[in-house]
Amino acid sequence: MAAHRWVYLFRDGNAQQRDLLGGKGANLAEMTNVGLPVPPGFTVTTEACNAYFEDGASLPEGLWEQVLDGLADIERQMGRTFGSPDRPLLVSVRSGAKFSMPGMMDTILNLGLNDVTVRGLAAEADERFAYDCYRRLIQMFAKVVLDVNADLFEDVIDEHKRALGVRNDFELPADDLRRMVAEFKEIVRREAGQDFPDDPHDQLRAAIIAVFESWNNRRAIDYRNANNIPHNLGTAVNVQAMVYGNMGPDCATGVAFTRNPSTGEKRLFGEYLTNAQGEDVVAGVRTPQPIEQMADDPHVGPAYQQLQEIAQRLEQHYRDMQDLEFTIQNGKLYMLQTRTGKRTGAAAVKIAVDMVKEGLISKEEAVQRVLPSQLDQLLHPTIDPGHTGEVLANGLPASPGAATGQVVFDADEAKALAEDGHDVILVRLETSPEDFHGMLAARAVLTARGGMTSHAAVVARGMGKPAVVGCTALQVDYDRQQITINGKVIPKGDYITIDGSTGAVMLGKVPTIEPQVHGDLATLLGWADEIRKLGVRANADTPEDAAKARELGAQGIGLCRTEHMFFQGDRIWAVREMIIATTEEERRAALAKLEPMQREDFAGIFRAMDGFPVTIRTLDPPLHEFLPHTDAEIEELARTMSIDPEIVKSKVVALREANPMLGHRGCRLGITAPEITEMQARAIFGAALDVAAEGVDVRPEIMIPLVGDVEELRLQREVVDRVAQEMFAKAGRSIPYLVGTMIELPRAALLADKIAEQAEFFSFGTNDLTQTTLGLSRDDSGRFLPYYVEHGIFKNDPFQVLDREGVGELIRIAVERGRKTRPDIKLGICGEHGGDPSSVEFCHQAGLDYVSASPFRVPIARLAAAQAALEQSERDV
Repeated sequence: MAAHRWVYLFRDGNAQQRDLLGGKGANLAEMTNVGLPVPPGFTVTTEACNAYFEDGASLPEGLWEQVLDGLADIERQMGRTFGSPDRPLLVSVRSGAKFSMPGMMDTILNLGLNDVTVRGLAAEADERFAYDCYRRLIQMFAKVVLDVNADLFEDVIDEHKRALGVRNDFELPADDLRRMVAEFKEIVRREAGQDFPDDPHDQLRAAIIAVFESWNNRRAIDYRNANNIPHNLGTAVNVQAMVYGNMGPDCATGVAFTRNPSTGEKRLFGEYLTNAQGEDVVAGVRTPQPIEQMADDPHVGPAYQQLQEIAQRLEQHYRDMQDLEFTIQNGKLYMLQTRTGKRTGAAAVKIAVDMVKEGLISKEEAVQRVLPSQLDQLLHPTIDPGHTGEVLANGLPASPGAATGQVVFDADEAKALAEDGHDVILVRLETSPEDFHGMLAARAVLTARGGMTSHAAVVARGMGKPAVVGCTALQVDYDRQQITINGKVIPKGDYITIDGSTGAVMLGKVPTIEPQVHGDLATLLGWADEIRKLGVRANADTPEDAAKARELGAQGIGLCRTEHMFFQGDRIWAVREMIIATTEEERRAALAKLEPMQREDFAGIFRAMDGFPVTIRTLDPPLHEFLPHTDAEIEELARTMSIDPEIVKSKVVALREANPMLGHRGCRLGITAPEITEMQARAIFGAALDVAAEGVDVRPEIMIPLVGDVEELRLQREVVDRVAQEMFAKAGRSIPYLVGTMIELPRAALLADKIAEQAEFFSFGTNDLTQTTLGLSRDDSGRFLPYYVEHGIFKNDPFQVLDREGVGELIRIAVERGRKTRPDIKLGICGEHGGDPSSVEFCHQAGLDYVSASPFRVPIARLAAAQAALEQSERDV
């Protein structure tokens, strides 16, 4: 029986074997096979890595023998011998998983040197070069394989430079480098408890094992968790003959991109260093030169021309922008790596559109090339990449974008300062609906508590405001009007900057770059719109939000939360009057004050959405959220209403609920106080009639929240239909409208066939449906959900990525049963998941008609919907 194959020579692999050879190994094989100048080598497969762990951290049977065979092949091609005192072969060892993963093992160069082979290398070049390579090997091997603190070696290098009065490593002479080798070996002996291995084969074996072990280091695991990369892929190991960029003036090393990774401009972009090894380019020891200056260097100019030709050839071959690593030895160019280049959102869009124009890829491929998350970079301000300021702390990146402002702690003060022209950041322990007007006025929001779906996170995303939440290092002292972050005290009025894309909190004013939505983005999204099957609406609560949503491509409003309107300006007082009222007459009098305000808001939204549907949710939150809670606020309300503070206090106590999320809210409010639903229906239909008279195409959809039984919807629908007919009769004309419900409770999903008898549309409110299905509070679960995700209990945070097995199954049931009763029922989703690409894909697969997301996530949803349609068509082929 033939032994299992653990090792592939570069010439035996190809680019399609990324699962087996890793990204680096597959591309080295591909470059070899298309005839590019690649130093010979071999790849130890990802299967070998997995087998290593399955066998109790031991190399699988037959692997080492195949490694030795691969080594012999390199020796034949290079005319050198591994471990020989004459013309010694040296190799590099690099990790290479299927996906590029920061945090994997650093490269080891010059492997194969010892006290004997270093003299053979010196005889070929010079002594300084040989001992510089030797000290680098010990330094890298000790750090990577033996886990010795790298600073110990740097301290020795600094001591030698100080003694000689020189600044740079390359100024150290051969004698110092030889003494340094001895000192480095002593550090290894003292810190690692063992000698640096003199046998090159022992070095190679240890390096391969170190690559395998790096697959499960903390950095690698964290990166895989953050990027949803499976933990069972394993990493490959690439062993390759060394070529040297540090042998003299006609040698160099560098990194290049076939297009500018920041802007997408079509020209070679990168840096290089003459007389250097690979790590010198990124170590900052010497300042690299722009790649185009190679053309004017007589020693490496001819190699630059060849590099340009190879770069173009690789881009044509892979049909994507490439990230290249190269070395020039004695004027000869060698290619060490090619991979798909990482790029900014702006570059991703430009490259995709340009490559379609160049005939390199199709429109469909262009749409699939851009990650939906990359569009965030184009739609929000970002930190200037040239800035290197102090990061005080990190929280959760709840809403993308960067903003600078003065610290304020009170929503009213934030609003007042903003109206006076100040940029402010609202800082709270956590936010509540009463902070809405302050959040609206602030440039950004920062909270000490809360998760990615907390009130602050959800509202900020809906507004397009940057937000960092759950910043546990943040101590908020309302009494002293100051915050403390890791010992640093920042009083009210001082400037801070937050980056809602990374979670960073920075001191002072930090320069930002404003977003630019240019023609390439419009072109790409236009192609996406041609492809997608799902409609894309927006969650918007104001005319301004509606206008912005339409500008960003929304095809209607999927959720207008009327309660958010109640917190604007002086409206809150009318709401509180309604709540405090003791009779229906008093309550109707207070509602009469609110009706014209709501009517005006709805009219503005209808105008902004001319020709598109607008789904308006009737009042949903429990009434206690609108009442004051501190003694000072209670006294102020009592004074305004000319009543005894004790009356207000007793009302607050009476309305307090043990579990308000499942309490007196949603349709239950409208059923027990139908005059609330009546007022909102009059405002909706009054606004619709007003703007229709102006020639606006109005399409209102009234959505009743938190329905769990068809009888609840029937009672509320009777109110809506009665008000509609009364107003239409009075106006002498009518407006087409729909009445439907939010599916937020498991019972509603299971009884969807009965509820569809009254509902003309379903909108799945997946925020609450997730809470009620999983029995989780989205405001409290941030304390343990990260642990669940990290330890694999949950694959993802279910409030960010839709739980397909639980919540998703309920949606599928509701879709099937709802359509059985009413085949033409409209189906959509309006929770936070509407802007999550994975959840959008599920909505496409489940057969929904539309998704609805916050305005600034509309372009993301448009792109994700197109990608879902393309993936579906590929599966159907």
